[in-house]
Amino acid sequence: MRLDDLDPSSNVRDLGSGGGGGGGLNLLGFLPLLLGRGLGCGTIGILAIVAVAFLMFSGGGGMFGGGSQAPTSQQGSAKGNVPCDTAEELFSCRVLASTEQTWGTIFREQGQTYPAPTLSFYQGGAQSGCGAAQSAMGPFYCPSDQGVYLDTTFFRELSQRFGAAGDFAQAYVIAHEVGHHIQKLTGATDRVSRAQQTGSKAEGNAQSVRLELQADCYAGVWAARNRNRLEPGDLEEGLRAAEAIGDDTLQGNNASPESFTHGTSAQRMAWLRRGLESGNPTACDTFSGAI
Repeated sequence: MRLDDLDPSSNVRDLGSGGGGGGGLNLLGFLPLLLGRGLGCGTIGILAIVAVAFLMFSGGGGMFGGGSQAPTSQQGSAKGNVPCDTAEELFSCRVLASTEQTWGTIFREQGQTYPAPTLSFYQGGAQSGCGAAQSAMGPFYCPSDQGVYLDTTFFRELSQRFGAAGDFAQAYVIAHEVGHHIQKLTGATDRVSRAQQTGSKAEGNAQSVRLELQADCYAGVWAARNRNRLEPGDLEEGLRAAEAIGDDTLQGNNASPESFTHGTSAQRMAWLRRGLESGNPTACDTFSGAI
């Protein structure tokens, strides 16, 4: 994906290791018990469930889960760390800048102003407004502080463990989290949160699936609006990443559909493709009809 001509977004900060914002709910204390000797697909599926529990209580979303309530719109560095100073961070900062341009245009077309999210880099662990963040959770969005949290080592996991290499696969990860930001702005996040508080666990999971698939579709809308920046193979990279992180693929032979919170591989690819083909956020209504 060609982004070299874009100035990096200024809505970024680097929390370093263990840095960041306020406290909040922390359900991650028992993560070391799950890690064992490595992170196979089965373990990652368990971590996904842990992350979803953490984020459902805090109201967020991500590739595996989401959530947060850290400091609002802090730009630049934290504790002397400099954002966008590695190749992975610089690329991420440019992706964020591209999403700001794209969604800024879409909101202006609707007569609205787009308040961009903040991208917070961290290494290993940090504090978000939703509580402790650990790299094993994967990237996530925090609706309370409207921030995306990313340990860029996830990109290596995406390539090596999930077989989803490529810069567009990485861009899709960020665009998906920005999709959760759009949902916060449109009220979808709050509607799902209220439904989860009153419904059964199965109903809450089903609502979570629809929320995640819509974020995939919004990522596709962003890509469609930047089609001139795409290179051969980019779309395939994105679809391969969506396939790799479907609930059924992560859970493997022990897949339990009633526990799905993000959608199957086929669903995630289908809704990403819908956004890619339409370029229109109105095509991303995952809350009406079958998915």
